[in-house]
Amino acid sequence: MISVDYKNQKDTRSGFGAGILEAGRENENIVALCADLVGSLKLDAFIKEFPERFFQTGIAEANMMGIAAGLTIGGKIPFACTFANFATGRVYDQIRQSIAYSNKNVKIAASHAGVTLGEDGATHQILEDIGLMQMLPGFVVINPCDYNQTRAATIAAAKHNGPVYLRFGRPKWPLFTPADQQFEIGKAVKMQDGTDVTIFATGHLMLKAIEAASILQEKNISVELINIHTIKPLDTEAVLHSIRKTKCAVTAEEHQVLGGLGSAIANTLAQYHPAPIEFVGVHDKFGESGTTEQLLAKYGMSTQHVVDAAIKVISRKG
Repeated sequence: MISVDYKNQKDTRSGFGAGILEAGRENENIVALCADLVGSLKLDAFIKEFPERFFQTGIAEANMMGIAAGLTIGGKIPFACTFANFATGRVYDQIRQSIAYSNKNVKIAASHAGVTLGEDGATHQILEDIGLMQMLPGFVVINPCDYNQTRAATIAAAKHNGPVYLRFGRPKWPLFTPADQQFEIGKAVKMQDGTDVTIFATGHLMLKAIEAASILQEKNISVELINIHTIKPLDTEAVLHSIRKTKCAVTAEEHQVLGGLGSAIANTLAQYHPAPIEFVGVHDKFGESGTTEQLLAKYGMSTQHVVDAAIKVISRKG
């Protein structure tokens, strides 16, 4: 069984703050830009240690992306930091034209993604960002699952040569990945071996997948758990290796099922190894104001929803 530390909870955005500080100590070319959300992005420690390497752009996200692209020409490695909604939906044209098209070495650090943002409501709870970003040629899309993995992912993103979209969240979340992990972009992590069904999960929904696997085990259902922290490039080899064994899949993500992890897995199965699949995520709806757990339950992303999806997909196997 996977050990989950419910007592020692940390938000993934703090993992980003710790990661960019460590990356900044390793490489003097790393700089940070922020659109008036320093506290929310946990940049205080980085700014205190490297004040000359921080740029406050104000509430001008499009301008921030242009500045970030320009800084790469001089050899800098900029992290452009703001809420996920403002980091993608508000500035998609600037990202496409100034960063993706010319393959600039910009890291977009996007916090407060998904419905777990909570009471801020639908206007801030972007659920389409993974789809937007993985469609851009050359972009890496990373969605880590807890504080430890977000810290490691930030350090790995800093070392990657090319544009990266790094997605994380607001709420405190239990820890269940190692503090000393080595993060490899594009390499899925098998959390648990199983034979009856594979659950592919990403971000905060990895916790719900772990909890679901425990419940399913009590029902004598063997679950293989795969942590898809990098949605693009997708670890196709790991996906197919698991599906050839279990012959069915559930995807779990805090995102629209169209355009996110579910779509990426389904595309892979359709092309290489067709198999039954069920999608846990948001089904063509906007969010609303509420607590994290209320919203996860209402929009079909609770532990029980993952359990139900697994039982349903197993029944569909030939």
